[in-house]
Amino acid sequence: MTGAATTFCYDLNGQVIKVSAARAELWPSFDLMLGTMRVSEPVQPGFRIDILETSALPEAPEGKLAFDGEVPLDGHCRLVDGGDIVHLIFPGLQMASVHADEGWAEIRVHPGSKVKWTLMMMVLDAALDASGQHMLHTAGLTLPGREALVLIHAPSGTGKSTTSMALASQAFGLCSDDVMILSATPGGTAAWGMPRKVKIHRNTATMLPFLSPCLGDTWDAEGEQAVSLDRLGEIIRIEDARSRPVAALLHLARSADGQTRLMPMARTDAMVALATDNVRTGMTGLLPMQKRRMATIAALVKAVPTFTLEVGARPADAAALIRAALDRA
Repeated sequence: MTGAATTFCYDLNGQVIKVSAARAELWPSFDLMLGTMRVSEPVQPGFRIDILETSALPEAPEGKLAFDGEVPLDGHCRLVDGGDIVHLIFPGLQMASVHADEGWAEIRVHPGSKVKWTLMMMVLDAALDASGQHMLHTAGLTLPGREALVLIHAPSGTGKSTTSMALASQAFGLCSDDVMILSATPGGTAAWGMPRKVKIHRNTATMLPFLSPCLGDTWDAEGEQAVSLDRLGEIIRIEDARSRPVAALLHLARSADGQTRLMPMARTDAMVALATDNVRTGMTGLLPMQKRRMATIAALVKAVPTFTLEVGARPADAAALIRAALDRA
Protein backbone atom coordinates (compact mmCIF):
# COMPACT_ATOMS: atom_id res chain seq x y z
CA MET A 1 0.00 0.00 0.00
CA THR A 2 1.46 3.36 -0.97
CA GLY A 3 0.73 6.80 0.40
CA ALA A 4 -1.40 7.68 3.42
CA ALA A 5 -4.25 5.32 4.12
CA THR A 6 -7.83 6.52 4.38
CA THR A 7 -9.10 5.51 7.81
CA PHE A 8 -12.47 5.59 9.53
CA CYS A 9 -13.77 4.11 12.77
CA TYR A 10 -17.28 2.82 13.47
CA ASP A 11 -18.86 2.13 16.85
CA LEU A 12 -20.94 -1.05 16.62
CA ASN A 13 -22.69 -0.94 19.98
CA GLY A 14 -19.44 -0.68 21.92
CA GLN A 15 -17.26 -2.60 19.46
CA VAL A 16 -15.17 -0.03 17.59
CA ILE A 17 -13.80 -1.20 14.25
CA LYS A 18 -11.11 0.65 12.33
CA VAL A 19 -11.10 0.35 8.54
CA SER A 20 -8.00 1.44 6.63
CA ALA A 21 -7.59 1.46 2.86
CA ALA A 22 -5.36 3.06 0.23
CA ARG A 23 -8.45 4.63 -1.37
CA ALA A 24 -11.90 5.31 0.07
CA GLU A 25 -13.39 3.80 -3.11
CA LEU A 26 -12.20 0.37 -1.97
CA TRP A 27 -14.75 0.20 0.82
CA PRO A 28 -17.83 2.27 -0.18
CA SER A 29 -20.25 -0.38 1.07
CA PHE A 30 -18.85 -0.15 4.59
CA ASP A 31 -19.65 3.54 4.79
CA LEU A 32 -23.01 3.23 3.04
CA MET A 33 -24.13 0.73 5.68
CA LEU A 34 -22.28 2.01 8.74
CA GLY A 35 -21.94 5.73 8.02
CA THR A 36 -24.35 6.73 10.79
CA MET A 37 -22.17 4.82 13.28
CA ARG A 38 -18.91 6.53 12.33
CA VAL A 39 -16.92 8.10 15.16
CA SER A 40 -14.54 10.98 14.58
CA GLU A 41 -12.73 11.32 17.91
CA PRO A 42 -9.62 9.22 18.54
CA VAL A 43 -10.66 5.91 20.07
CA GLN A 44 -8.98 2.57 20.62
CA PRO A 45 -10.45 0.04 18.16
CA GLY A 46 -11.47 -3.44 19.25
CA PHE A 47 -11.01 -4.80 15.72
CA ARG A 48 -8.99 -3.63 12.71
CA ILE A 49 -9.68 -4.17 9.01
CA ASP A 50 -6.87 -3.41 6.55
CA ILE A 51 -7.70 -3.28 2.83
CA LEU A 52 -4.74 -3.65 0.49
CA GLU A 53 -4.74 -3.03 -3.24
CA THR A 54 -2.34 -5.60 -4.66
CA SER A 55 -2.04 -8.24 -7.37
CA ALA A 56 -0.37 -10.64 -4.92
CA LEU A 57 -2.93 -13.13 -3.62
CA PRO A 58 -1.61 -16.05 -1.55
CA GLU A 59 -4.32 -18.37 -2.84
CA ALA A 60 -3.02 -21.59 -1.26
CA PRO A 61 -2.77 -20.80 2.47
CA GLU A 62 -2.21 -23.56 5.00
CA GLY A 63 -5.36 -25.12 6.38
CA LYS A 64 -8.30 -27.39 5.64
CA LEU A 65 -10.73 -26.66 2.83
CA ALA A 66 -14.05 -25.83 4.50
CA PHE A 67 -16.03 -24.65 1.44
CA ASP A 68 -15.55 -24.68 -2.32
CA GLY A 69 -18.44 -23.42 -4.43
CA GLU A 70 -20.62 -20.54 -5.60
CA VAL A 71 -22.04 -17.76 -3.45
CA PRO A 72 -24.94 -15.56 -4.63
CA LEU A 73 -23.91 -12.55 -6.73
CA ASP A 74 -20.17 -12.85 -5.98
CA GLY A 75 -19.36 -16.14 -7.75
CA HIS A 76 -16.93 -18.96 -6.96
CA CYS A 77 -14.92 -18.93 -3.75
CA ARG A 78 -13.02 -21.15 -1.32
CA LEU A 79 -13.01 -21.01 2.47
CA VAL A 80 -9.86 -22.35 4.13
CA ASP A 81 -9.84 -23.10 7.86
CA GLY A 82 -6.31 -22.48 9.06
CA GLY A 83 -7.15 -22.80 12.75
CA ASP A 84 -6.03 -19.41 14.06
CA ILE A 85 -6.67 -17.81 10.65
CA VAL A 86 -9.63 -18.25 8.31
CA HIS A 87 -9.24 -17.33 4.62
CA LEU A 88 -11.98 -16.58 2.09
CA ILE A 89 -10.59 -16.61 -1.45
CA PHE A 90 -12.12 -15.55 -4.74
CA PRO A 91 -9.48 -17.04 -7.06
CA GLY A 92 -7.65 -14.50 -9.18
CA LEU A 93 -9.70 -11.62 -7.76
CA GLN A 94 -9.49 -10.96 -4.01
CA MET A 95 -9.33 -12.58 -0.60
CA ALA A 96 -9.80 -11.95 3.11
CA SER A 97 -7.83 -13.40 6.02
CA VAL A 98 -9.37 -13.14 9.49
CA HIS A 99 -7.05 -13.28 12.50
CA ALA A 100 -9.84 -13.55 15.07
CA ASP A 101 -7.67 -14.17 18.13
CA GLU A 102 -5.56 -11.12 17.33
CA GLY A 103 -8.54 -8.88 16.51
CA TRP A 104 -7.84 -7.96 12.90
CA ALA A 105 -8.52 -8.91 9.30
CA GLU A 106 -6.83 -8.22 5.98
CA ILE A 107 -8.58 -7.87 2.64
CA ARG A 108 -6.53 -8.01 -0.57
CA VAL A 109 -8.09 -6.80 -3.82
CA HIS A 110 -6.71 -6.41 -7.31
CA PRO A 111 -6.07 -2.80 -8.38
CA GLY A 112 -9.17 -1.08 -9.72
CA SER A 113 -11.68 -3.44 -8.10
CA LYS A 114 -14.01 -3.08 -5.12
CA VAL A 115 -14.43 -5.32 -2.11
CA LYS A 116 -17.01 -8.03 -2.72
CA TRP A 117 -20.08 -8.06 -0.49
CA THR A 118 -19.31 -11.58 0.78
CA LEU A 119 -15.82 -10.55 1.95
CA MET A 120 -17.13 -7.43 3.63
CA MET A 121 -19.81 -9.31 5.54
CA MET A 122 -17.32 -11.97 6.61
CA VAL A 123 -14.94 -9.49 8.23
CA LEU A 124 -17.83 -7.51 9.73
CA ASP A 125 -19.14 -10.77 11.20
CA ALA A 126 -15.71 -11.45 12.69
CA ALA A 127 -15.50 -7.96 14.19
CA LEU A 128 -18.91 -8.36 15.83
CA ASP A 129 -18.10 -11.88 17.03
CA ALA A 130 -15.00 -10.56 18.78
CA SER A 131 -17.29 -8.55 21.07
CA GLY A 132 -19.87 -11.30 21.64
CA GLN A 133 -22.31 -9.99 19.02
CA HIS A 134 -23.74 -11.99 16.13
CA MET A 135 -25.37 -10.92 12.89
CA LEU A 136 -28.72 -12.62 12.25
CA HIS A 137 -30.91 -12.70 9.16
CA THR A 138 -34.03 -11.42 10.92
CA ALA A 139 -36.21 -8.34 11.07
CA GLY A 140 -36.60 -6.46 14.34
CA LEU A 141 -39.35 -4.12 15.53
CA THR A 142 -40.01 -2.47 18.88
CA LEU A 143 -43.42 -2.99 20.45
CA PRO A 144 -45.73 0.05 20.64
CA GLY A 145 -44.91 2.10 23.71
CA ARG A 146 -42.09 -0.21 24.79
CA GLU A 147 -38.32 -0.49 24.41
CA ALA A 148 -38.48 -4.27 23.95
CA LEU A 149 -38.48 -5.68 20.44
CA VAL A 150 -39.60 -8.76 18.55
CA LEU A 151 -37.40 -10.60 16.07
CA ILE A 152 -39.05 -11.93 12.93
CA HIS A 153 -37.27 -14.73 11.11
CA ALA A 154 -38.02 -16.15 7.67
CA PRO A 155 -36.09 -17.32 4.62
CA SER A 156 -35.63 -14.67 1.93
CA GLY A 157 -38.77 -14.07 -0.10
CA THR A 158 -41.22 -15.12 2.62
CA GLY A 159 -42.34 -11.58 3.45
CA LYS A 160 -40.19 -10.13 6.26
CA SER A 161 -40.12 -6.67 4.71
CA THR A 162 -43.86 -6.66 3.96
CA THR A 163 -44.68 -7.82 7.49
CA SER A 164 -42.22 -5.31 8.99
CA MET A 165 -43.75 -2.42 7.08
CA ALA A 166 -47.27 -3.54 8.01
CA LEU A 167 -46.35 -3.68 11.71
CA ALA A 168 -44.65 -0.29 11.44
CA SER A 169 -47.96 1.12 10.18
CA GLN A 170 -49.49 -0.06 13.48
CA ALA A 171 -47.12 1.88 15.79
CA PHE A 172 -44.31 -0.70 15.93
CA GLY A 173 -40.84 0.86 15.50
CA LEU A 174 -38.56 -0.43 12.74
CA CYS A 175 -35.05 -1.46 13.81
CA SER A 176 -34.29 -3.43 10.64
CA ASP A 177 -36.25 -5.43 8.09
CA ASP A 178 -33.40 -7.86 7.40
CA VAL A 179 -30.29 -7.75 9.64
CA MET A 180 -30.26 -7.66 13.44
CA ILE A 181 -27.24 -7.93 15.74
CA LEU A 182 -27.86 -10.21 18.71
CA SER A 183 -26.00 -10.57 22.00
CA ALA A 184 -26.69 -12.82 24.97
CA THR A 185 -25.56 -12.18 28.55
CA PRO A 186 -26.59 -13.57 31.94
CA GLY A 187 -28.94 -10.57 32.11
CA GLY A 188 -30.83 -11.58 28.97
CA THR A 189 -30.79 -11.27 25.18
CA ALA A 190 -30.68 -7.96 23.35
CA ALA A 191 -30.46 -6.83 19.72
CA TRP A 192 -30.02 -3.78 17.51
CA GLY A 193 -30.66 -3.19 13.83
CA MET A 194 -28.09 -2.67 11.10
CA PRO A 195 -28.92 0.76 9.59
CA ARG A 196 -29.43 -0.31 5.98
CA LYS A 197 -31.78 0.85 3.27
CA VAL A 198 -35.02 -1.12 3.03
CA LYS A 199 -35.81 -2.86 -0.25
CA ILE A 200 -39.50 -2.50 -1.03
CA HIS A 201 -40.95 -4.93 -3.58
CA ARG A 202 -43.67 -3.72 -5.94
CA ASN A 203 -45.99 -6.37 -4.48
CA THR A 204 -45.41 -4.91 -1.03
CA ALA A 205 -46.17 -1.45 -2.39
CA THR A 206 -49.45 -2.74 -3.81
CA MET A 207 -50.42 -4.44 -0.55
CA LEU A 208 -49.38 -1.44 1.61
CA PRO A 209 -50.33 1.75 -0.26
CA PHE A 210 -49.26 3.97 2.65
CA LEU A 211 -45.68 3.43 1.38
CA SER A 212 -46.33 5.23 -1.92
CA PRO A 213 -44.97 8.65 -0.79
CA CYS A 214 -41.54 7.02 -0.34
CA LEU A 215 -41.43 5.35 -3.74
CA GLY A 216 -40.47 6.48 -7.21
CA ASP A 217 -41.44 5.13 -10.61
CA THR A 218 -38.33 3.02 -11.26
CA TRP A 219 -38.00 -0.61 -10.14
CA ASP A 220 -34.89 -2.77 -10.46
CA ALA A 221 -34.66 -6.16 -12.18
CA GLU A 222 -36.03 -7.87 -9.04
CA GLY A 223 -38.99 -5.49 -8.92
CA GLU A 224 -37.62 -3.61 -5.89
CA GLN A 225 -36.70 -0.11 -4.80
CA ALA A 226 -34.12 0.67 -2.09
CA VAL A 227 -35.57 3.29 0.25
CA SER A 228 -33.45 5.19 2.77
CA LEU A 229 -34.32 5.09 6.46
CA ASP A 230 -34.54 8.90 6.43
CA ARG A 231 -37.23 8.72 3.75
CA LEU A 232 -39.14 5.97 5.54
CA GLY A 233 -38.85 7.96 8.75
CA GLU A 234 -41.28 10.48 7.28
CA ILE A 235 -44.15 7.95 7.51
CA ILE A 236 -43.10 5.34 10.13
CA ARG A 237 -40.99 5.31 13.30
CA ILE A 238 -37.37 4.35 12.68
CA GLU A 239 -35.50 3.29 15.80
CA ASP A 240 -31.89 4.19 16.47
CA ALA A 241 -29.18 1.56 16.78
CA ARG A 242 -29.35 1.17 20.55
CA SER A 243 -29.38 -2.39 21.87
CA ARG A 244 -32.81 -3.34 23.21
CA PRO A 245 -34.16 -6.40 25.07
CA VAL A 246 -35.74 -9.11 22.93
CA ALA A 247 -39.34 -9.91 23.95
CA ALA A 248 -40.15 -12.70 21.48
CA LEU A 249 -39.00 -14.62 18.42
CA LEU A 250 -41.48 -15.05 15.57
CA HIS A 251 -41.03 -17.49 12.69
CA LEU A 252 -42.82 -16.16 9.62
CA ALA A 253 -44.86 -18.41 7.34
CA ARG A 254 -47.40 -17.86 4.59
CA SER A 255 -51.04 -18.48 5.48
CA ALA A 256 -52.76 -21.15 3.39
CA ASP A 257 -56.23 -19.62 3.79
CA GLY A 258 -55.47 -15.89 3.74
CA GLN A 259 -55.98 -15.49 7.50
CA THR A 260 -53.31 -14.07 9.80
CA ARG A 261 -52.70 -16.03 13.00
CA LEU A 262 -50.10 -16.36 15.76
CA MET A 263 -49.43 -19.74 17.37
CA PRO A 264 -46.92 -20.99 19.93
CA MET A 265 -43.91 -22.70 18.34
CA ALA A 266 -41.82 -25.38 20.04
CA ARG A 267 -38.48 -23.95 21.12
CA THR A 268 -36.57 -26.77 19.45
CA ASP A 269 -38.34 -26.07 16.14
CA ALA A 270 -37.66 -22.34 16.49
CA MET A 271 -33.97 -22.98 17.11
CA VAL A 272 -33.66 -25.32 14.13
CA ALA A 273 -35.38 -22.80 11.84
CA LEU A 274 -33.22 -19.88 12.98
CA ALA A 275 -29.98 -21.87 12.96
CA THR A 276 -30.64 -23.34 9.51
CA ASP A 277 -30.75 -19.84 8.04
CA ASN A 278 -27.91 -18.33 10.10
CA VAL A 279 -25.31 -20.98 10.96
CA ARG A 280 -23.07 -22.21 8.15
CA THR A 281 -21.57 -25.69 8.30
CA GLY A 282 -18.50 -26.35 6.16
CA MET A 283 -16.62 -29.49 5.17
CA THR A 284 -14.65 -29.23 8.42
CA GLY A 285 -17.76 -28.80 10.58
CA LEU A 286 -18.60 -25.62 12.47
CA LEU A 287 -15.94 -22.95 12.67
CA PRO A 288 -15.46 -21.42 16.15
CA MET A 289 -17.41 -18.29 15.18
CA GLN A 290 -20.34 -20.42 14.01
CA LYS A 291 -20.28 -22.38 17.27
CA ARG A 292 -20.54 -19.14 19.23
CA ARG A 293 -23.41 -17.97 16.99
CA MET A 294 -25.21 -21.26 17.62
CA ALA A 295 -24.77 -20.84 21.39
CA THR A 296 -26.21 -17.32 21.22
CA ILE A 297 -29.21 -18.55 19.22
CA ALA A 298 -29.74 -21.27 21.85
CA ALA A 299 -29.65 -18.64 24.61
CA LEU A 300 -32.21 -16.53 22.73
CA VAL A 301 -34.64 -19.41 22.20
CA LYS A 302 -34.32 -20.40 25.85
CA ALA A 303 -34.96 -16.87 27.10
CA VAL A 304 -37.97 -15.66 25.09
CA PRO A 305 -41.33 -17.05 23.93
CA THR A 306 -41.34 -18.40 20.37
CA PHE A 307 -44.22 -18.27 17.90
CA THR A 308 -45.18 -19.08 14.35
CA LEU A 309 -46.71 -16.07 12.62
CA GLU A 310 -48.82 -17.04 9.62
CA VAL A 311 -49.43 -13.92 7.56
CA GLY A 312 -52.45 -13.71 5.30
CA ALA A 313 -54.04 -11.10 3.06
CA ARG A 314 -53.93 -8.40 5.76
CA PRO A 315 -50.48 -8.50 7.39
CA ALA A 316 -51.31 -5.51 9.63
CA ASP A 317 -53.65 -7.85 11.54
CA ALA A 318 -50.52 -9.39 13.08
CA ALA A 319 -49.97 -6.30 15.23
CA ALA A 320 -52.90 -6.92 17.59
CA LEU A 321 -52.13 -10.63 17.78
CA ILE A 322 -48.51 -10.00 18.80
CA ARG A 323 -49.43 -7.42 21.42
CA ALA A 324 -52.10 -9.67 22.93
CA ALA A 325 -49.82 -12.72 23.05
CA LEU A 326 -47.00 -10.82 24.75
CA ASP A 327 -49.38 -9.16 27.21
CA ARG A 328 -50.48 -12.65 28.27
CA ALA A 329 -46.87 -13.84 28.45
